[in-house]
Amino acid sequence: MRFSVKHGMYPLKSLLILSLCLSCNGSPKERENQRSVKPNIVFIIADDMGIGDLGSYGQEYIKTPHLDEMASKGMRFTQFYAGSTVCAPSRASLMTGQHTGVTHIRGNGEFPLRDQDTIIPQLLKKQGYRTAMYGKWGLGVEGTSGSPEKKGWDEFTGHLHHVDAHYQRPDSLWTLTDGMVKKMPVPANSYGNDIFTRKALSFIDGQTEEAPFFLYLSFTVPHAELLVPQKYLDMYLDEQGDSQFAPESAWPDGRHYGGQPFPKAAYAAMVSSIDDYVGQVMAALKRKGLDENTLVVFTSDNGTHIEGGRQRSDVDFFKSSGVYKGVKRDLYEGGIREPFIAYWPGTISANKVSDHTGAFWDILPTFYELAGGSADYLNTTGISFVNELTGAGTQEKHDHLYWEFYEGGGKQALLKGPWKAIRLKVKQDRNAAIELYNLSEDPSETMNVAEKHPEIVKMMDSVMRVENTPNPLFSFDR
Repeated sequence: MRFSVKHGMYPLKSLLILSLCLSCNGSPKERENQRSVKPNIVFIIADDMGIGDLGSYGQEYIKTPHLDEMASKGMRFTQFYAGSTVCAPSRASLMTGQHTGVTHIRGNGEFPLRDQDTIIPQLLKKQGYRTAMYGKWGLGVEGTSGSPEKKGWDEFTGHLHHVDAHYQRPDSLWTLTDGMVKKMPVPANSYGNDIFTRKALSFIDGQTEEAPFFLYLSFTVPHAELLVPQKYLDMYLDEQGDSQFAPESAWPDGRHYGGQPFPKAAYAAMVSSIDDYVGQVMAALKRKGLDENTLVVFTSDNGTHIEGGRQRSDVDFFKSSGVYKGVKRDLYEGGIREPFIAYWPGTISANKVSDHTGAFWDILPTFYELAGGSADYLNTTGISFVNELTGAGTQEKHDHLYWEFYEGGGKQALLKGPWKAIRLKVKQDRNAAIELYNLSEDPSETMNVAEKHPEIVKMMDSVMRVENTPNPLFSFDR
């Protein structure tokens, strides 16, 4: 178990130290320029998007030109993993820098971040960053220790409760005002993600070079409910107003998620809506002249879903999970391997493809290091991947990655080198048989080779047992 990360001195760190030394004697203008060494950070996360939903990852039907351009001008990761296979633990892993064998929140439900959980915006604020979040929070409702005003956010508009984020046209949103979150009405028939994007654009427009900023844009699409502004749906309808992807199986009204006559077309439209929102953010950064000093990251919180009218056949039609097995709630690759694109002109070379193996718990130490902090004493299971982004020095590698999940009888997964181990029905039997896959030969996890490699199974089992730490909320023994 690792809770600290040791790193060498990067050129970026040297620049930051030099700027601090010079700031004592430099002119106000020089000090302003020196402060701009710290990059702005924009982190954009989709909700339930599969790795195969973007053109840059092989998608053939869904139009994603802005994200594809972002990939062509930046770095596209092929082996980057979510924190979990559903939203709350995945986002908790992201924010705390801890995998689900360690972090407090390991499943969906009413489990807020604790007072002692120090997360990304809190760390970046200590480094002089302005922080803003728009969209789905899901890590603490009003009055709890995880409410946004207690966790380092200067600005917030969005959903506190993850179930509220299931609906695309909310009647109200929570907003951080005067140090408190308040529920505020929104215009009738407004789409939440349109509001989040406008808020993000306004925030960018208000920035100067006096202080760096961290913007977390947390969309609620393409999660069900499969409801999307008509202009995006029109992209996937024919001249008669029918789906281009017929036959469609309509989802009726009256269930948890709203009705949708064209689930496949609506899902494609929701992915394209994210692409348009990202394009607007990128254009705003460029207009402000902030793009060259801003790292923009795009990813998804877990694999694609089969909810609200979307069926497994739809996943197969779009190849939303790519070549990988599984969807949301699986610990197979399709449930946790995500699109991950990093864009930073002048720092990240164009058209780079990275096979670096990383996960959500790496993001906290990475962002903290970029902000000038030392990752040496962070309470994290992550590894900074600054070197992979910048090409400076040798990138440290994980020995292994670990996940656990408590729905469906309990599940564990471990990735170590080419080997992927999965144990199912853990609540029934802590010693249940382990499935073993060699991802270098079988990325689709079709051939369980556990019987051929008992020594590897034994080793993977021992690591799983070490990585699972006690938790008052989640246990495989109850």
